[in-house]
Parts: sequence; C-alpha cells; structure tokens
Amino acid sequence: MSIRACIFGCAGLELTADEAAFFADVKPWGFILFKRNVDSPAQVRRLVDALRETVSRDDAPVLIDQEGGRVQRLGPPHWPVYPPGRAYGDLAGNDPLLRREITRLGARLMAHDLAELGINADCVPVLDVPQAGAHDVIGDRAYGATVEEVALLGRAAAEGLIAGGVLPIIKHIPGHGRATADSHLDLPVVDSPLAELEAVDFEPFRILSDMPMAMTAHVVYSAIDAKRPATTSRKAIKHVIRESIGFQGLLMSDDLSMKALSGDFKDRTRASLAAGCDVVLHCNGDMAEMAPIAEACGKLSGKARRRAEAALGRLARRPEPIDLAEARARFEAAFDGG
Repeated sequence: MSIRACIFGCAGLELTADEAAFFADVKPWGFILFKRNVDSPAQVRRLVDALRETVSRDDAPVLIDQEGGRVQRLGPPHWPVYPPGRAYGDLAGNDPLLRREITRLGARLMAHDLAELGINADCVPVLDVPQAGAHDVIGDRAYGATVEEVALLGRAAAEGLIAGGVLPIIKHIPGHGRATADSHLDLPVVDSPLAELEAVDFEPFRILSDMPMAMTAHVVYSAIDAKRPATTSRKAIKHVIRESIGFQGLLMSDDLSMKALSGDFKDRTRASLAAGCDVVLHCNGDMAEMAPIAEACGKLSGKARRRAEAALGRLARRPEPIDLAEARARFEAAFDGG
C-alpha cells in the first residue's frame, strides 16, 4: 500500500468532505489531534475512526500532545487534569522510587484515556534539560533540572504509556533545554560547546535511545551546524541523533508550520526529509499548507518504512491490567500529600 511520509491534522470536530477526499488520495502515515478536534469522548472516537477509514489502515498512528500541565489537549469535563512534568520531579523530596512509580502511573492513566479513544501515540516524554536563562517554552514541562531526573522519569513515563497500549514519542531531540527563543515563533540558536551538549542535552535521549519514535528540535546548534536547525540538518541527524545518541527509531520533524523554519512548505518538507527525518509533521489542519507538503514528501519507503513498521510493532496487543479506581486514588493521593 502506498503511504506518504507525513502526519497531518484536521481543522475541526469532524472531517469535512474535502479533508476526507484529500487524506484518501494522499494517504498520510498518520494524524495528530489538537484541542480544536476535541469535544466529547464519543466525538473524538468517531473522528479517530473516520481518519483511519480515509487511509484504510486500522493501525494508522493517531497522535496527541497529552503531557499534562500547559500541554494537555484532553481535559475537563470529560478527562482529568494531569500535572506538568516538573510536578513529578518535585514529589516526595528524597524518594526517587516514589517519583518514578507515580510518573509511570500517571502515564499509564493517560494511556488508558487515550486508548479508549483509539489514540495510539502520545508526544511524551519531554527529555529536554532546562538551563538557566533559557526560554520558558520548556520550563515546567521538563521532569527536572538534571540529566538523571529527566532520564529516570522520562523512562517511567514512556513505560507507563507502552504498558497502556500507547506509543511514546521522545522530544525534542537532540535537546531544546538551552533554547533562548520559542521555536513556535522564532529560530533558537544555541552556541554552547559540543562537549557540554554531549554531556547534558543529548544524554537523556541517549539513555532512552531504545524508544520507538522521536520528534526533532527546531534549534540551531552552532557547534554542529551553524546554518540549519536540527530538523533540516544532515549533520545533526546523522552525526548526533543517529550516531552519537544512537537513536534508530522513527524520526519525525516537529511541526513544519512553526516559524523557526524558513522557506515555503515544499522547501521545508524536502529539507527535513533530505536531512534524515523519516516523516514530517504538520499540525494546524490547513489544507492550503498540507497540499504542497503532500506533493513534496513522497512515499514512505526504505529504512523510513521499516522504522515506521517497527514503531507500530511496539504496540501491545493488550494493555497491562489496571484497577482504574485504585490507580486514580493512588495517583491523586500522591499529589495531595496522602
């Protein structure tokens, strides 16, 4: 079956006839949902089913950003509020085992919420290590301020998702923690020495290099490639992400519509894929932007196709058993001091 090397969003709560026809023609590898696509559990489930129906693939990945805190697409009244990553790192002062347990439990509960809707991939965990003076776009989304905290709790979150039948997507590889600008709005440039990046920023990704999927950072690391952000830098992807970090899973770009990237959408697509991204991500559901991306991205094939298949192969046939009432009570008690 012909599949395009892209992940797309849609505009609203249900597919329009034009969107359904476009997706059926293009056959993107997957889809991503945002708050604009979410109303009720029944509505989200219908939308997820409709998206998969357009590409005739029951296992087509449907992604969401459900981190907790500031970045949570599902919320009240139908879904619980989850804390930001830093809240897990701040638990129980001196008890790393409890922090790890509760982080895994929170992700396991999120996975239940998502799997009930047919969503099978979450853009979690954030493995960025925030640095003093950096932009707060990461901020409390990070699990802690050290490599050890971020890696320990990042893995716990990833394991909770996998146990619940949802694939984790580590981000923002090779590290967004030093960026002094929000890549949604500007192109961040990090001038730190390579040795420092290797020891801090890249290390959590190295520790979780076995994860099935990763999302790139739209960040220039001048010590690696002074001209291009990691997403469009062959040097960053080949020498850092694939070799130094050792990540061999499916690599997707961050959102191509973010202002950190330059050029038109065909240029951005071609540059990302030429640099070594396996698939490109476009989030805002704008058909006028998706059409040139679809035209430029081509078919998912070769190593990229094999990585995509391997990623989906990590989906559990059946989620780990969970007593939901007991699990939610345990989770809430941890943050209530109980």
